[in-house]
Amino acid sequence: MRVLLVLDHPYTLASADNVPHRRSFTAAVAAAAVRGATAAGHEVDVIDLAADGFSPVMTREDLVAWRQGAVADPLVGDYQRRLLAADHLVFAFPVWWEAMPAATKGFLDRVLTKGVVFAERPGARGNPFHNLMPRLGGVTVLSVMTTPDKAYRWWYRDPLTKILFKGTFGKIGVRNLRWINFDRVAGRTPEQRGRLLADTERRFAALAPGRGAAPARKGSPTRGGPLTRSGT
Repeated sequence: MRVLLVLDHPYTLASADNVPHRRSFTAAVAAAAVRGATAAGHEVDVIDLAADGFSPVMTREDLVAWRQGAVADPLVGDYQRRLLAADHLVFAFPVWWEAMPAATKGFLDRVLTKGVVFAERPGARGNPFHNLMPRLGGVTVLSVMTTPDKAYRWWYRDPLTKILFKGTFGKIGVRNLRWINFDRVAGRTPEQRGRLLADTERRFAALAPGRGAAPARKGSPTRGGPLTRSGT
């Protein structure tokens, strides 16, 4: 199975190692997912948005090209080809101001375009979108936040899954959408962080076609997550 992991953190995947002032728990979670999926024999393709210098801004040139059935930015075209080749898509990012960072939102805006990943059916009742990604069997979101999970769900009403699942992939018609949230990261101990990374690796080692990452073991902190050893 081909897994496409999209990482959004300014420190890039290079910050997965526990090096003070150059470390990110988001990157560590992404690296654990890569290790697990690779150990299971899956092919893993990593898009590191910061390392690629990806701009989230939809430009005038982008829109003109889209209306002509073209792509103005070669990097966007590359991302689209890799997405269409994926059997499972994973996003990894910190949560800032209760939503995903700009580069992830820009990935949705600039990469998930009509005529490439979905089509519209004029006059259709209900949802008019038609999925053009037949290989994509599911999406997993790995989010890292300082907000308690319960507060995020009940007070803020879960904005990131509303955007990514209900408002984007669910609308397109992709099923098997799973959210794995690492909350209260600033208060986690190194031991808790290590257990969470090990659990993430195990989840992705159990990844199967048409399903998301495996559920957590009974008693494991599925909704909690450490702060990268120093930062989200």
